[in-house]
Amino acid sequence: MKIAPQQRIYVCFFLFAVSLGALLSRMPDLQVALGVDKSELGLTLIGAAIGALISLTLSSPVIARLGARTTAFITVLGTSALLSLVPWIGAAPVVFCVLFVEGLLAGALEINLNVEIDRIEAQLGRGVMNRAHGFWSLGFFVTALVSSVVRQAGISMQLHLAVTFVAVLVLGVWAISGMRNAPARTPLNEGKAPLVALPTRSLMPLCVIGIAAFLVEGAGIDWSAIYMRDVFSVEPFIGGLGLTLFTFCMALARLFVDPLVDRFGPRAIATMLLVLSAIGICAVWGAPHAYVALAGFALMGAGCSAVYPLAVSAAAQRTDRAAHLNVAALGQMTFVVFFLAPPLLGFIAEHAGIRTSYLVCLPLIIYALFSVKVLAQRRAACDGRVASVRSVNG
Repeated sequence: MKIAPQQRIYVCFFLFAVSLGALLSRMPDLQVALGVDKSELGLTLIGAAIGALISLTLSSPVIARLGARTTAFITVLGTSALLSLVPWIGAAPVVFCVLFVEGLLAGALEINLNVEIDRIEAQLGRGVMNRAHGFWSLGFFVTALVSSVVRQAGISMQLHLAVTFVAVLVLGVWAISGMRNAPARTPLNEGKAPLVALPTRSLMPLCVIGIAAFLVEGAGIDWSAIYMRDVFSVEPFIGGLGLTLFTFCMALARLFVDPLVDRFGPRAIATMLLVLSAIGICAVWGAPHAYVALAGFALMGAGCSAVYPLAVSAAAQRTDRAAHLNVAALGQMTFVVFFLAPPLLGFIAEHAGIRTSYLVCLPLIIYALFSVKVLAQRRAACDGRVASVRSVNG
């Protein structure tokens, strides 16, 4: 079946989220299987963050050489395969090593998909970045909904993640096999690109905005199930609803926010969403009842939805250097936070209580609100005048 180039990227985002979400939804079971406390579980999960940081720093030249299709094959299918191995490992140090390799692939996946969807935007002459990230969120929503039922039915982690990998393998091969490289944007600076992608001073405000969004996302996705279990002692299905509502509201907002961005501009939308995130975090922190916490998770999901995609679009459209370098540099400071959130929040939850751990996000959100001025007041028109409309085989 013939599908459009952007739809292939949508599928890749969706499949990566399904694989990662399947493991994250089983965090309570993984904690029990490894026999560790919350702090030790967080330290185990930090392996993915270290791998992603290394990859986001060093992998840009490799991605440029391999092309979008080959990189997608390696990263989308590779991350799913490695995540499916985690339930079979009974030792936390070995899980750390597997997640480190998974993080290497995840960092490259982040750069590859974001750069490619930005180039496709330029060809289409309209925005599709938020929608692409919406499929990432949709993947988390689908797997959260399925995982709630799977956990309630008592199905093992091993079988759950094995079936997930098979599904990703089949759909991934179908979607990625027809992928072609979109023509690159031409950067203003035509000098030789550096081998290491580091954030520039002018890129730092975008990094702050992205970090705030990803910290909220990590807090909602990684710890919501454990929060509901420890604070309210609810059944697995109700406990999983926190993650389900979070991912549903995030996906819904990302899939339909582009017209609002076109009308009101990135700056206004980012401000509104960050305020929603702050309200949601306060609701989770002080929730007297499980349903108040669930409403808080829903607000957090909607609030952090389009903030990061807006920052990615702004970084990719900068003309000071190649898009993949700016996206990679932004990813170092933001995507890694998604993986650093588990150990950070786990340490605080173990020593100060899981409610208190959510308040860590609040100061960063406030700081990000002062940084949104770097976003455009109005969304720039996508540049449809690409140097060439040729397709480059990956």
